[in-house]
Amino acid sequence: MKNRHEVLAPAGDWECLQSAVFYGADAVYLGGEIFGMRSSAARFDDDLLEKAVGFAHENGVKIYLTCNTVPTNREVEKLQKFMQNAQDIGVDALIISDFGTLMEAKRFAPKVPIHISTQAGVMNYKTANALFEFGAKRIVLARELPLEDIEIISQKTPNDLEIECFVHGATCMSFSGRCLISQYLLGRDANRGECAQPCRWGYHLVEEKRPGQFFPIFEDKNGSYILNSKDLCLIEHLDKLSNAGVKSFKIEGRAKSSHYVSVVTNSYKMATDILEKNDDYFLPNWIKNELLKVSHRHYHEGFLFGKPSQGQYYENGGYIRNYDVVAMVDDCDGEFLYCTQKNKFDVGDVVEIFQPKERPFCFKVEKILNEQKEPIISAKHSQMKLCIAFKGRAKKGSIIRKCLKKDLN
Repeated sequence: MKNRHEVLAPAGDWECLQSAVFYGADAVYLGGEIFGMRSSAARFDDDLLEKAVGFAHENGVKIYLTCNTVPTNREVEKLQKFMQNAQDIGVDALIISDFGTLMEAKRFAPKVPIHISTQAGVMNYKTANALFEFGAKRIVLARELPLEDIEIISQKTPNDLEIECFVHGATCMSFSGRCLISQYLLGRDANRGECAQPCRWGYHLVEEKRPGQFFPIFEDKNGSYILNSKDLCLIEHLDKLSNAGVKSFKIEGRAKSSHYVSVVTNSYKMATDILEKNDDYFLPNWIKNELLKVSHRHYHEGFLFGKPSQGQYYENGGYIRNYDVVAMVDDCDGEFLYCTQKNKFDVGDVVEIFQPKERPFCFKVEKILNEQKEPIISAKHSQMKLCIAFKGRAKKGSIIRKCLKKDLN
């Protein structure tokens, strides 16, 4: 029997959690109100966290709770309550980067497995083995590792130690996220979940004797985005990672939208299904192309095949965004889609229905009815309930989206 793999999806809020579960995640990682590396993302308070664990477990999905900042002296006293609560409500793992925090987890939540965060920067099997001896069940490897080093770590560590790797999403220009630029420029500490992402900003050179004169590093009126990393995308190489011993494929994005979580989770879940059911790993183009339909930067393969020669994107620091989510399907009776509107769309638009483990399909909007069943030409009020004439079937929770560029249809 082929190895089973885990698709690990991010969730920054309840909607993203629902999307991750609906679109096939085997596990979801999220943050509580403290000790998480995404302070800007919506966080799960104790009540919502307990609800999240219950919802996930009802659907056969695990919940991993982040505890991967480095606590200050003033914060360490809060670890006991945080960890005891995590154990009481049944989280499936704590993601930890700090050694002292690991020891406190063993003390206050001994039944909860420990996953070592990528923030710990594990680059070799000696460190992995030492962490295993101190109680770690899983290592989330540093993102700067090439494939051959991942394989060596897997070969030289116990079979009981699971290996997890990031396979998709934004990457940091600094080693395993250990960056001080945001702290230096703005007083917002990246290592405490407060990064302002100054690596995405445009920069010029200034010569010390010519204050106020800005010299572009490249001939571009907008300056140069010399620190701006491309996004990681390893969906075409999951077989290589599997052969190297990786158990869990992790998707970055706790600050991303539910559409991003849905699409990326769905693509990687379908990819792992293909990986596990076939001797030859081959992805249909439409699955790969799905990853171009979410907001993203230019993709690259990170350090998987050695030091990247084209890991930065110099033209701008923004995202590529080709699709808008226009509605969510609440129900379908074969004649109408009953929906909640998200973004403006009109009669005559060609839209696409996206649902779990199926190839998306397009249809033309011929008729829209409002809540009073009156025909309208345009759906332009967010969260309005409406009906769209539709002959066919669509699952509750499916996404209706519209392409923003004609040449992509």
